[in-house]
Amino acid sequence: MKLLLALACSLFAMSSFAYSAAAPQTFRTKAGDVKITPLYHASTLIEAGGKIIYLDPAKPAKFAGSPKADLILITDIHPDHMDPASIADISKAGTEILAAPAVVSTVKTAKPIANGETKTWQGWTIEAIPAYNLTRSPAPGKLFHDKGRGNGYVLTYGGVRFYFSGDTENIPEMRALKNIDVAFVCMNLPYTMPPEEAADAVKAFHPKVVIPYHYHGSDLAVFKKGLEGTGIEVRLLDWYPQ
Repeated sequence: MKLLLALACSLFAMSSFAYSAAAPQTFRTKAGDVKITPLYHASTLIEAGGKIIYLDPAKPAKFAGSPKADLILITDIHPDHMDPASIADISKAGTEILAAPAVVSTVKTAKPIANGETKTWQGWTIEAIPAYNLTRSPAPGKLFHDKGRGNGYVLTYGGVRFYFSGDTENIPEMRALKNIDVAFVCMNLPYTMPPEEAADAVKAFHPKVVIPYHYHGSDLAVFKKGLEGTGIEVRLLDWYPQ
């Protein structure tokens, strides 16, 4: 059993594997291990080098007893990504926050990082990647996510590149990504894209490992089937624990 668990955490294993609720994933890098734990929906905990990073901390993820953040990254203004109460729960003196510029008017302590910008932090390189809708909208003339407002992120640590898509469709900027080791890709209608479209996007930039997140209501079996034969490892994690 211990051997199986160790194999499941291997970064570049070629077989798909289903994990239990909120199972942390450990990835080896030249600078040491990176541990990534699903919390809920888009909320994610990242641990490396003794530092704590949260991505999009928001309810209903529970943060009581959780480690305090050294860095918080926020992708967009919607409450499943930007929740001031959750941000307060995990903040301490010295917590830094990087966020899409549209977030900063609400989260006053955040520093902006816009589409196309790159910043460095404690051994990490943080690239803000566009995240937006091409066609899907709540009403004529509107989009759920306007171009330029939200971020995805490529986070590089110890030579390993992790992509978090944020809320997006199958956009050219995602398809053009290079050298992604681990990709966390959204899929849920009507707000982002269906699993078939997400699989098509992933095939275009071909990460070594892909993990669906922000997938409420989506059929992950369709996504997994869409990537059969590509050599991309699909890991299915439970981002919606009871």
